[in-house]
Amino acid sequence: MSHGKLREDKTCLNCGHQVEERFCPHCGQENIERRQPFHFLFTHFIEDFTHYDGQFWKTIQYLFTRPGKLTQEYLAGKRQVYVAPVKLYIFISFITFFLPNILPHPKEENQKADLIEVETKSKKEKQKAATKNIVSELQKEGVISHETANATQNALDDTLKIEDVEGKKDMYHLTFDTKEESIMSAYTIEQYDSILAKDNSNAHKLIRPIAKKVFELKKEGLSKKQIWEKYKKNFIHTIPKALFAYLPVFAFFLWLFHNKKKWWYFDHGIFTLHYFSFLLLTILILIVIERIMSFLPDYSLLNILDALTTLGLLAYMTAYFFVAHYRVYETKKRVSIFKGFLLFLVNNIGLLLMFLILTYLSFVMLH
Repeated sequence: MSHGKLREDKTCLNCGHQVEERFCPHCGQENIERRQPFHFLFTHFIEDFTHYDGQFWKTIQYLFTRPGKLTQEYLAGKRQVYVAPVKLYIFISFITFFLPNILPHPKEENQKADLIEVETKSKKEKQKAATKNIVSELQKEGVISHETANATQNALDDTLKIEDVEGKKDMYHLTFDTKEESIMSAYTIEQYDSILAKDNSNAHKLIRPIAKKVFELKKEGLSKKQIWEKYKKNFIHTIPKALFAYLPVFAFFLWLFHNKKKWWYFDHGIFTLHYFSFLLLTILILIVIERIMSFLPDYSLLNILDALTTLGLLAYMTAYFFVAHYRVYETKKRVSIFKGFLLFLVNNIGLLLMFLILTYLSFVMLH
């Protein structure tokens, strides 16, 4: 209910029928004034999702504490008192994506990030100065010509090399070929490609886009830790998208394992939406707990409680599927456990493949 101001005129603005109370009996539109106070936009938006009359909170309660109950009720036709499955999933996905971005970060973490950035810039300048000195010495000693020195210096300025350049290889090995070439010894994409051309392994070719991205980010002055932090953030933001893409696949496996005449693909889709909504909600709880723990002192007891809570939620996520599956599909316990185990195994493999692809794409698309 929007709580907007009612019109004195009892004629519905949408269909023209008479409205005896608040809602039109013909089309269902609420008979409120066409113009409302500005704050009405926000309250109406929130109420559309949460339904302060209890619909939202009852749905969340059933979703989290009664596995399969919402699906049972929906398929039985009891739909008015709960949030629709699609709307529920979209809302929880939005909150899971949005809330972690607005939660505060510990001050120490922010200060640490700033310190790393300052140290990276300082290190960059030191490396640049060191390479200039090395190139200058080699030119004075006649090891390299003036033209080679300029070309080498330009290349090094572009890549800024990697940490502790002089401690890893001298300038001669950087400029010319080395006998002990390996993929791990490369620190420019050109070197990587040169070594790759002599390597018959397809695995290295597969990870070339990742290597290219690492070299690009290092060229921008990012440290390994900064690259890893960027990747983690990008990966977390992509999880809701991956789960959304897997929804029809999950429902398809349910369809394969159950009676086609009794259960339609639509029914499996409803079960999938409710189950994935639960998964996202649990992931959100884990994220919030992790953020709260980052503000608390690093005590052993708190760490143990945090670990136990995380393990408990992960165990509940596993048990939830079996209970929901048994409650919705109402098969014999042994049959339900057997089918549930097969479905759990198949979908875990499917999700693992999905996340491997996600891991790859998340790294390649870093910026």
